[in-house]
Amino acid sequence: MFDHVKFGVRDYAASETFYLKALAPLGVVVVSKGANGIEMSTDGKSSLCLYQTEEKPAHLHLAFVAETREQVDAFYHAALEEGGKDNGAPGLRPHYHANYYAAFVLDPDGHNIEAVCHQPDA
Repeated sequence: MFDHVKFGVRDYAASETFYLKALAPLGVVVVSKGANGIEMSTDGKSSLCLYQTEEKPAHLHLAFVAETREQVDAFYHAALEEGGKDNGAPGLRPHYHANYYAAFVLDPDGHNIEAVCHQPDA
């Protein structure tokens, strides 16, 4: 649906480490890195870009596709290990739909980051 999402972060080093570790279970890797920040992707078609800013970023909710529930669990634990704050442990959210399995964490800037799998349990 989107080509890229780009947003500023207050602590670039902490955010870079957080996103790379938290999103690694979903297959996210660095596409490019330079003076303008970092670009990450799973497929090279759409990307997430971060850059340093002194402004207080507006809060975001970013939801990333997980192919399996195990990836959701791994995302959640990796994010917490990297300093993310729990905002909803892995589990079903049947109020969205019967197979909505997700986990939520807050990143270093307080953004609500989600990994979601829409597939039934294997």
